[in-house]
Amino acid sequence: MIRRKHNGIRPQDIVVLLKLIVDSDTKYTQLQLAADLAISLSEVSESLERSKFSGLLSDDKQTVNRQALLDIIIYSIQYIFPVKPLGFVKGMPTAHSYTGFESQFLSEQKYVWPHAEGTAIGLEVQPLYPNQAEAAKKDEELYKILAAIDMIRLGRKREQKFGKEMVSTIILGSLV
Repeated sequence: MIRRKHNGIRPQDIVVLLKLIVDSDTKYTQLQLAADLAISLSEVSESLERSKFSGLLSDDKQTVNRQALLDIIIYSIQYIFPVKPLGFVKGMPTAHSYTGFESQFLSEQKYVWPHAEGTAIGLEVQPLYPNQAEAAKKDEELYKILAAIDMIRLGRKREQKFGKEMVSTIILGSLV
């Protein structure tokens, strides 16, 4: 058996693990994950292997090490997957512009993931992987946690605190 060199976690690995968490009552196949996340089957397979190797996923590739994932998101996501808003584009609202969060924050500035079918114009925020907006359209809970992560990645202290609390609630709260 030929083993590939482990080159660390990639941004889409975070999203794959989050999908497993938000749909924890579903036993996923790799084919289902690929379809739900709009990524190739080989990318899903490689992602699950990287996550298993790093201790973020059980040997059966169904159980996420929630505390370890939460630690990565809370303490380092803004450093390992930083983002700087680009020019104005049409897209899906994210960070404090996400529909469920915008009432918590007064801001004239909107942030969006670029998407042709988007509902808002705002500063472009590069998602963790190219088809993230497609996956978020299919799953509101995934969309919510990804928007909260963007608050951590690009927000000020107050937004980051809110994002961290939201992510913690979703990741640890779904244990019950």
